[in-house]
Amino acid sequence: MSIKDKLDTNNIPEHVAIIMDGNGRWAKQQGHVRLFGHTTGVESVREALKAATEVKVKYLTLYAFSTENWNRPKEEVDGLMDLLVTTIANEIESLNENDVRLDAIGNLSDLPENCQAELKRAIERTSKNKGTCLVLALNYSSKFEMKTAIKEIAQKYKNGEIELDDITDHLVSDHLYTAGIPDPELMIRTSGEVRISNFLLWQLAYSELHFTPTFWPDFKQEDFYQAIYEYQNRERRFGLVSEQLNDTE
Repeated sequence: MSIKDKLDTNNIPEHVAIIMDGNGRWAKQQGHVRLFGHTTGVESVREALKAATEVKVKYLTLYAFSTENWNRPKEEVDGLMDLLVTTIANEIESLNENDVRLDAIGNLSDLPENCQAELKRAIERTSKNKGTCLVLALNYSSKFEMKTAIKEIAQKYKNGEIELDDITDHLVSDHLYTAGIPDPELMIRTSGEVRISNFLLWQLAYSELHFTPTFWPDFKQEDFYQAIYEYQNRERRFGLVSEQLNDTE
C-alpha cells in the first residue's frame, strides 16, 4: 500500500518547499561527474511534481540555483545553465498537459539571457493553468531578498508613503519575491544535511522541517508522501501550548 493512501486529504499542505540536495555526491558515488547527478535529478523533479499534483499541493517551490552556486567550478555552472534551458523547454508541453503553472523567484535578471528568455516563455505559456504552481528559486538568496525588501520599505518611509506603524509582517511579505504566495507549511531537504542554506528564511518561520538522508536523484513520489505523512502527524502550535490548541477545537 502506498503511503499516499494513509494521507488525510483534508490536511494537505498548501505549499511545500524543497531543497534538492545531494546531486553531486550521488554522482560521485556512481563514478560520474557532478553534472550527471544534476541531469538525473531532473527525473526527481518530475516525481515530486507528480506527487504534489496528485495530492493537490497548490504550490511547490524548488531551490534550483542559489547565488552561492555561482562559486562552483565553471564547467558545472555552465552545465547547470544549459540543463536549465533544455529542461524548461522540454517540459512546457508536460506542464500544460498536467495543468501546472510555472513561476520563478530570485534575482532573475542576472541569469544568462538564454535562460531568462526560455524561463519567460515557459511562464507565459503556462500562465493560464489552474493546478499546482511550480516555483523555481533561481539565483536566489534569502538574505538578498530581505535586504532588498528592507531598502524598498525604507525608501517608501523616506518618501512619506508609509508610517512606521504601517510596517507589519504583511507589508514585509508583500515586498519579498514570494508576494502573493502563502508561506510553506512544509520544507523538505534531501541528502542528510540539516540546515536551511539561505532559503526562504522569512517564509519558513513556522514551517515544519523534514530532513531525509536520501540524495535528490533517489527521491521518489513515496518520499514526498512520507514527508507529508510525517507533517500530518506533527502538532503545529505557532507559539502556543497543546492545551491552548485543544481548547480551540
